[in-house]
Amino acid sequence: MTGPIFYWRGPAPYHFVTVPDEESADIRAIASEVTYGWGMIPVVARIGGTEFETAMFRKDELYVVPVKQAVRRAEDVEVDDEVTVHLRITRR
Repeated sequence: MTGPIFYWRGPAPYHFVTVPDEESADIRAIASEVTYGWGMIPVVARIGGTEFETAMFRKDELYVVPVKQAVRRAEDVEVDDEVTVHLRITRR
């Protein structure tokens, strides 16, 4: 998937990429099988050459993928940059 990085102050400030409609629908279809609680879906994500573990969650009807500061620095990306994110859902 490809999308822009955005900043969300939320309860804990963080940077995210939104999972598009079709992919979010696919994830919703299996969410109950892979969530580890509170709707969190564990994934291994990769942006560029940097792979990292995180957990995506629903924001409104779409899922969002947190992008750690270390990943943004390693890949030299910031808010509004378009990034391609490869996701693999894992089970904890």
